[in-house]
Amino acid sequence: MKILRNQAAIFQLIIAVFFISVFSVDYATATQQNSSEQSSHQLSEQSEHIAAPRDSHENQETHKESDTHHGDGHANIGEALPLWSCIPFAGILLSIALLPLLLPDIWHHHFGKISGFWALALGIPFLIAFQGAALYEILHIVLADYVPFIILLWSLYTVSGGILLRGTLRGTPIVNVTILIIGTVLASWMGTTGAAMLLIRPFLRANNYRKNRTFMVVFFIFLVANVGGSLTPLGDPPLFLGFLHGVSFFWTFKILPHMMTVVVILLVIYFVIDTFYYRKEGVTAPEEEGVKESLKLEGIHNFIFLAGIVGSVLMSGMVDWGEINTLGIHRAIQDWARDGLLIVMGGLSLVTTPIRLREDNDFTWFPIIEVAYLFIGIFITMIPCLLILKAGSHGALAFLTNGVTAPAHYFWVTGGLSSFLDNAPTYLTFFNSALGRFYAGMTEAQAVPLLMTENTIYLKAIASGAVFFGACSYIGNAPNFMVRSISEEAGTPMPSFFGYILKYALIFLIPAFVLVTFIFF
Repeated sequence: MKILRNQAAIFQLIIAVFFISVFSVDYATATQQNSSEQSSHQLSEQSEHIAAPRDSHENQETHKESDTHHGDGHANIGEALPLWSCIPFAGILLSIALLPLLLPDIWHHHFGKISGFWALALGIPFLIAFQGAALYEILHIVLADYVPFIILLWSLYTVSGGILLRGTLRGTPIVNVTILIIGTVLASWMGTTGAAMLLIRPFLRANNYRKNRTFMVVFFIFLVANVGGSLTPLGDPPLFLGFLHGVSFFWTFKILPHMMTVVVILLVIYFVIDTFYYRKEGVTAPEEEGVKESLKLEGIHNFIFLAGIVGSVLMSGMVDWGEINTLGIHRAIQDWARDGLLIVMGGLSLVTTPIRLREDNDFTWFPIIEVAYLFIGIFITMIPCLLILKAGSHGALAFLTNGVTAPAHYFWVTGGLSSFLDNAPTYLTFFNSALGRFYAGMTEAQAVPLLMTENTIYLKAIASGAVFFGACSYIGNAPNFMVRSISEEAGTPMPSFFGYILKYALIFLIPAFVLVTFIFF
């Protein structure tokens, strides 16, 4: 009966929030009409249905144009949206945080439906209020952001799942720190997602005899899945987006001191904690039936497919083959080609890797299915948040964006928003803000080299904030949730959404970021 009462209460709460979202349609529509009366030019722009949309990866003639790259005629949607249009986004985050604790059985069997509900709670009122413009934004975030996101995750998950490390590897503090260092180095060259998917299973298997394993995976997320991806555009999506907008490939090495500061702090803390628990547990590495088996890799041909994935991503940022219109969304042909190549790499891995090897590697499809279902809801519900942020001084978050002036502000605000929103558009928002502040009226091609040299501290703050703070929550960066899901499936207990933030991110990450602020910004 208690479970039924809890279910009824949660259902009533969800329905109430849905009607609040619908009620916000009237307010949003009224605000939109007021905005139209004040500016007939904005009205004519908004009434055009996707007149000449452009993909967010296309370099614009000026950084003013770049600031409205989602599509001509839709730049003022964020100006009309109230903050409470973000209620569905808050709802899906709270669902991810609380339902696994309060109603674990319901969550496990119905998380896809819950994600779909919150997507509809945003999508229906949004479409009613803004019609064609809203449809464009939804299609854009699905085709230009979600589809490439999930294809990349799927390909890396599939290929890395075909690489098995056999042999006797036991997780002592020294061994674990070594794995974390290797993963941190690899992350900048094969991406945080690639490095995390490659190493998480061997890391978990090496420590399956340990009693306290939760903190190990959390620090793995900190280092391998986030901070390690700071040094090249291949490491993390915001840096790749900066590369597409003119930041040179090796410029990101300028944040090596910032990265090393955080990495050294976290590794030292990890080693101390791991050593403490290793001695407290009083366990020793078990003998493998009296025989110590030498380490060997199986499925090594999958490294060819991993290289193909990395090369495909890099190719999409270096060539320009024009663009193609799909359902009104203009995407670069090379981006579609990249996505196709990633599917081919994953397919080849499936065909050429024995099923037995994947079974021995504890490979299942559940983690990628869970991420796919949850993140479609996250991507759709965060549309108002991104549009309001994009509206800058004309949006509901003007008080925040207008207050960003010093390098430390750029670091913390870019980072704070990247902890919960997509860090790529957040990076681009403040990247354009810095260009507009220092080089108003100049083309992007002229302004970006000057930002990299004359005001490099601001670009360092934006880049490092977008990458580092992705470690602050499970949804801050693509591989975080994947690592959590794989670890739970392997039997390692993981903290809840808020538990991760309160017990780990606030305790270990934030002090490290404060130190980075004092030293560098």
